[in-house]
Amino acid sequence: MRTIDWVDGAVEIIDQTALPGRLEVRRLGTVEELVGAIRSLAVRGAPALGVAGAFGVALAVQQHAGDDDAVRAAVRAVRSARPTAVNLARGVDRAAARLPGGFAAVLAEAVALRDEEIAASVAMATRGADLVRELCGSAPRVLTHCNTGALAAVVGGTALGVVAELHRRGTVGPVIASETRPLLQGARLTAWELSQLGVDYRVAVDSAGPFLMARGEVDVVLLGADRICANGDTINKIGTYAHALGARRAGIPFVVVAPESTVDTSTATGADVEIEDRDGAEVLAGAPAVNPAFDVTPHDLVTAIVTDRRVIRLDRGERV
Repeated sequence: MRTIDWVDGAVEIIDQTALPGRLEVRRLGTVEELVGAIRSLAVRGAPALGVAGAFGVALAVQQHAGDDDAVRAAVRAVRSARPTAVNLARGVDRAAARLPGGFAAVLAEAVALRDEEIAASVAMATRGADLVRELCGSAPRVLTHCNTGALAAVVGGTALGVVAELHRRGTVGPVIASETRPLLQGARLTAWELSQLGVDYRVAVDSAGPFLMARGEVDVVLLGADRICANGDTINKIGTYAHALGARRAGIPFVVVAPESTVDTSTATGADVEIEDRDGAEVLAGAPAVNPAFDVTPHDLVTAIVTDRRVIRLDRGERV
């Protein structure tokens, strides 16, 4: 089953807010419905958001046929639904470039992007599994954060796609899924996907990760990214930076897996990225809260970046 697809004139998604309690497919027939799904995290994950952005342009043309101003406004609404992940804007821009060709051209471009993301998942899984085997030997014990499986892509995934490939090869040890406060993408989504794959796993609270590394229970930290800057700084779900610090202290590899489309060489460093702040009510009820959705991991804490096209060994001085 695909996380997101175009089916009979609408976008269909697996509603990630319903998991793990139930597997629910939602049809989104308007731009407003798609934007709402993006903002509520019913669809999320860098590759999936890129596809959602492209399909959003197709929805805009279909919904506002003949009204160019309304189409442009709808396209802007999709592009700005979440500011930090670069794939959303890139997916929108790529499909919007085909607007002069009409609906058929826009949809064809969106479908092409979907298919490229499917192929990218396969390539990342192979490259990433080969690298982890090189760095850690057989049966490495993995800690991962947030959700980077098929739910975050179309099929396959990024970092969790690598775990799945290692599992297929019979060369992965137990996996620790960091729960990923405040919305528990790790405890809800990653745990569900690991269960579906038949991988041995445990869930840990976010703050336990660095201590588990220090105690020698983790061989590699493997996670995704929402944006990779020109200097190698990585933007990912809040809590990633703490895991990177823990990995450095423990002397274990910290590996980022993301499609080439997540690499943003137009953004120099993590300091230049707008970090999305979400409603404090996600954290606390009745008390003030600060709730950044992402953090920045400096490039000097990253061992390697794996994309569908290459492996960048930052620990060896290789450049993005």
